[in-house]
Amino acid sequence: MQQSAFMEAAQAAADAADKVIRHYYAAGVDVETKPDDTPVTRADVESEQAIRQVIRERFPDHGFYGEETGQSDMDSDYVWLIDPIDGTKSFVRRYPFFSTQIALMYKGELILGLSNGMQFGERAWAEKGQGAFLNGEKIAVAPTTELGRASLSTGNLKTLAQHAEGWKALGGIMAEVNRTRGYGDFYHYHLLARGSIDLIIESDVNILDIAALAVIVREAGGTFTNLSGGELDLQTTNVLAAATPELHRTALQRLGWKG
Repeated sequence: MQQSAFMEAAQAAADAADKVIRHYYAAGVDVETKPDDTPVTRADVESEQAIRQVIRERFPDHGFYGEETGQSDMDSDYVWLIDPIDGTKSFVRRYPFFSTQIALMYKGELILGLSNGMQFGERAWAEKGQGAFLNGEKIAVAPTTELGRASLSTGNLKTLAQHAEGWKALGGIMAEVNRTRGYGDFYHYHLLARGSIDLIIESDVNILDIAALAVIVREAGGTFTNLSGGELDLQTTNVLAAATPELHRTALQRLGWKG
């Protein structure tokens, strides 16, 4: 299947970042702490610069929102959302759950996503209306509609845990599903999109972490919203993703999240 110029740029940008990340993963890298108390390395900054260069050369009038280099031209119709190493804490500890996330918004709507899990050898991508792919093979979510048959994976839950009703509701869901795991980061979204799990709940994310993954899950046939059932935007901080609308609706009702 022929890819659009946007997807060709995303693939080339992911390749450029991959080279930088592999170099530092092999050689090791010093870690600094950002003002928000999260880690950053030269690998983060240089891989984002590599991505920015590829995209800017092809689309100089597009906006760019990067985890490390910030925002520019955000009033453009097209805005790229980039997290060069989503999971820096994993990266610096040689824990394989890190990835490169590249997404494209058009007039506020997510239309393209690429997720590259280097250490897993998994690259997933999707464009609106074109289906979702993992390493070149088309993928689809499972047909699971019942909570009792579903496999749930949870990610960051700090905010949810601080709300008694929300935490109690999550406990009720966990008691009913078929099994619960915590695959986390990019990986459980890959699993959802390819039909290996059915439901994901996270209460502490950044839009740059999940923008690309939302496109991939949706194009694989899944449902992807915030915990209140709303659409994603630049301020999104939580996720409810499900294989089917029926399963999503049940989980949404059970959670009753108003945060």
